[in-house]
Amino acid sequence: MALDQSFVGRSYPPTSPYEVGREKIREFAEAVGDANPVYTDPEAAKALGHADVIAPPTFAFTITFRAAEQVIQDPQLGLDYDRVVHGDQRFAYVRPVRAGDRLTVTSTIETIKSLAGNDIVDIRGEVRDESGEHVVTAWTKLVARAAEEA
Repeated sequence: MALDQSFVGRSYPPTSPYEVGREKIREFAEAVGDANPVYTDPEAAKALGHADVIAPPTFAFTITFRAAEQVIQDPQLGLDYDRVVHGDQRFAYVRPVRAGDRLTVTSTIETIKSLAGNDIVDIRGEVRDESGEHVVTAWTKLVARAAEEA
């Protein structure tokens, strides 16, 4: 069953603040195999003009996907998460995510499409720091595969 198009444009409340820690950044950089010292060494980060270590570009996914759960779990939308695969991800940065940031995310449904029985939902996550400064926008595409017919 196709998702309700009236949900396009719906925004969800901002998440509780997520405090970005040096160790989380280090663990993420290690997990993705990026040995750039700017992610683990405060002095290397300072040499490039940052106050502390910064996060790899895809780190924002860890924060924005948690926020997208508001959309995924919205019973009125009716997205069948058992059939969902991650279709795409992209980011537009204003500035890097830094250790010590306290970030909130506001998720908005940008588009809903049906294609060959699959439901496709594009979610935009606006990430802001505690002063309200825009840090990054993340777009997540979720595809709920068509149900198999018996």
